[in-house]
Amino acid sequence: MKSASEFFSHEEQQKIEAAVRKAETKTSGEIVPMLVNSSYEYPRAELIGAGTLALAVGLIFSWAVGGESIWWFLPAFIVSFFVFQLLIRNLPDLKRKLINPAEFDLEVKEKALVSFVEQGLHETRDKTGILILISLFEHRVQVLADSGINAKVPKNTWNELVDTIIHGLKTGDSCNAICQAVERCGELLETHFPRKDDDSDELPNLIIESEQNS
Repeated sequence: MKSASEFFSHEEQQKIEAAVRKAETKTSGEIVPMLVNSSYEYPRAELIGAGTLALAVGLIFSWAVGGESIWWFLPAFIVSFFVFQLLIRNLPDLKRKLINPAEFDLEVKEKALVSFVEQGLHETRDKTGILILISLFEHRVQVLADSGINAKVPKNTWNELVDTIIHGLKTGDSCNAICQAVERCGELLETHFPRKDDDSDELPNLIIESEQNS
């Protein structure tokens, strides 16, 4: 799995930022696409997965070599536990299979809420910030709009944008999909939140979370 910092080329990043700037010429809304490696570390998946596999290895090893002795079981279990934990941590496809999809949904929603505040989307002048969060590990997209927008635009409106981006992720056309979603945001907001003469670009046009901050 590509990391967030490597997911888009420099040209693709520029294309997304240009799409945001263009959309924001129609509206006072602030649109912020944000790309993150994952919304959570999911340590329980590593512990349960590694523990289960290490238990099996320890039992088989102690039975085959040590006559079911605990003194053969313990070192085999401990060593294999750390090996399997490292393996699961570095194989996203394997780790993903150990996690309930409902947990993905919950953690991505929480990440979107936290990021909305951390990135200052709740501080826009007219409460018109929109966060488009793409969480790569979970294969999830979350669109979160501020109170000013939610008062006039039905929340289920954002499902259209989510579907557009997810389709792009699946077909390898992520950059264009995000640009299309951003353009659609501009169209949705233009009616209720037209651009004002004194509007300024209050927020970044693209946020890519670094490894250190993930």
